[in-house]
Amino acid sequence: MRRVAFETVDVFTERRFGGNPLAVFTDAHGLETAEMQALAAEMNLSETTFVLPPEDPAHTARVRIFNRTTEMPFAGHPSIGTAFVIARASKVVRDALILEVPAGLVAVAIERNADGEVLGGKITAPQPLSLGEEVPAETIAACIGIDPQDIVVDAHRPILASVGNPYVIAQITEAAVSRCVPDMKAFRRAADERPHLNGRFSLHVYARDGNHLHARMFAPLAGTFEDPATGSANAPLGAMLLRLTTNAEARYTVRQGEEMGRPSLLHLTASRREDAIIATVAGRCVPVLQGYAQL
Repeated sequence: MRRVAFETVDVFTERRFGGNPLAVFTDAHGLETAEMQALAAEMNLSETTFVLPPEDPAHTARVRIFNRTTEMPFAGHPSIGTAFVIARASKVVRDALILEVPAGLVAVAIERNADGEVLGGKITAPQPLSLGEEVPAETIAACIGIDPQDIVVDAHRPILASVGNPYVIAQITEAAVSRCVPDMKAFRRAADERPHLNGRFSLHVYARDGNHLHARMFAPLAGTFEDPATGSANAPLGAMLLRLTTNAEARYTVRQGEEMGRPSLLHLTASRREDAIIATVAGRCVPVLQGYAQL
């Protein structure tokens, strides 16, 4: 019988039992893909990560990210939370980490306090902003149980956006944010109507007050009824909002998870670099549990 160590951290929060919980298996050497998926399903969190030696020795680690049902090319809170765990465990002070994920390289800048304790980090998304198809407001409304009139289309229509992991992003009214309730049948129908998405239809909605955003993310087809904090959805959101302007850079704060009782705070930046828009996401972390899985 093997014992495999793991830690859990709450990400995008400064208090325990807030933010988005993450399980990090700190030494996944020897684990098969099926074992990783089984462990992620057992942890029953939005994501679980597995740390492996990097393919390029110049990088910090290779990280595999699994939700309850599948492996993910990139995810935000797992990247920050995993870097937080690695930095706290390291005997060498490293404030710049590079994580290898299927979508590319994730650069992480570690945040410390005056005593050198690790507080959190800022990730740079592995890919520039890319936009896909628009989705009818009626589809969005059906998926989350609101009226099509609650969908705000003044700045943009609901649209598929990605910086490494695709989400349908839609602006809604602030009054509608608390009324959102996912409808599994509507999500399945939306996914079935778009076979090129390979069964993935994850929906990120937000209300806007200047540069302050209030967001919710629903991915019931992947086993995540609702996510309390989603870096890989908020990063393309920030990048897309910058794209709608002529500015060189923009900063946003995002509240998420409040309706779940797990308030989260994310800090976004988006900047223009040549013909691309690059996004970063920052937040703090709190350690929660340590233990072993037996295989």
